[in-house]
Amino acid sequence: METQTDILVIYTGGTIGMIRDPESGALTPFNFEGIYEQIPVLKNFPYHLDFHCFDPLIDSSNITPGHWVELAEVIRTNYENYDGFVVLHGSDTMSYTASALSFMLENLNKPVIFTGSQLPLGVLRTDGRENFIAAIEMAAAKEDDTPVVPEVAIYFENKLMRANRAMKYNAENFNAFVSPNYPNLAEAGVYIKYNRSSILKPNFKKLKVHKNLDTNVVVLKLFPGISETVVSSVLHTPGIRAVVLETFGAGNALTDNWFVDLLRDAIERGIIIVNVTQCAAGRVEQGKYETSVRLKNIGIISGYDSTTEAMITKLMFLLGRYGRREEIIAYLNTSLRGEISLK
Repeated sequence: METQTDILVIYTGGTIGMIRDPESGALTPFNFEGIYEQIPVLKNFPYHLDFHCFDPLIDSSNITPGHWVELAEVIRTNYENYDGFVVLHGSDTMSYTASALSFMLENLNKPVIFTGSQLPLGVLRTDGRENFIAAIEMAAAKEDDTPVVPEVAIYFENKLMRANRAMKYNAENFNAFVSPNYPNLAEAGVYIKYNRSSILKPNFKKLKVHKNLDTNVVVLKLFPGISETVVSSVLHTPGIRAVVLETFGAGNALTDNWFVDLLRDAIERGIIIVNVTQCAAGRVEQGKYETSVRLKNIGIISGYDSTTEAMITKLMFLLGRYGRREEIIAYLNTSLRGEISLK
């Protein structure tokens, strides 16, 4: 006799959960108690669905690390009672939240699938139905009673991507997310084809949830003509502990003495600076060109092929967990949840 597969759907807010009010015409949050009327095909699934809704619901533009902690706590509390989790989230900051959860949920051995939509469920042409249905199917997928995707992932428009490898790149098309530096975990067509060699393997250890995040992180994006005043003000932000430096190409930056001196001074004051590329695809290779040699020499850390979203959330996680600078740097040079390729 087959055991029942239980999935917890967590609605944080966002476009997917909106329907149009028949009287006012305005978009209002959907009551998920009526999900089977909105998506009747769900009745055909051999899975049991439960729902947890944030109260109040959060527009993804207003998401904070405090909401990430709340979401991680919901998963921790319900972890033993469900086979998988589907998180409905606004697409604008989904890659930040999903990346953060990948670090916060250590020893995750069950699927946590994020999805959303570009059009609300209550709109005729919505992409939300297909995204929602496929995300549930992937969260429930098992082989030999073991989850097929035991990691945090994002599903959008036929593609399942590792959460900390994905980024939103299109504000209008249904195909809103890409994973430029890592293969898709699965693709949904007539059949769902899993890329098993790219999916993290379960370790069957007890789940650990890390809820202490340090948000004293800033992003410094370089551009031609950036001034000494701007760079100095960012690097002297009160309380700052780490900087994500978005450089050109393969990790290159201007070589003016004032710029290098400001970075060196910040590092000597204990600030951690990580070099990530502004390009959507590719990786930082410090020392490949003369314009990145000086960055490497003064102690700037390579972000390899990390997305900015993954590096920001990884730093928040590491700064919140470890006190020693050397320890944090060692973990920055380690792939903790498959977020970077070291070679």
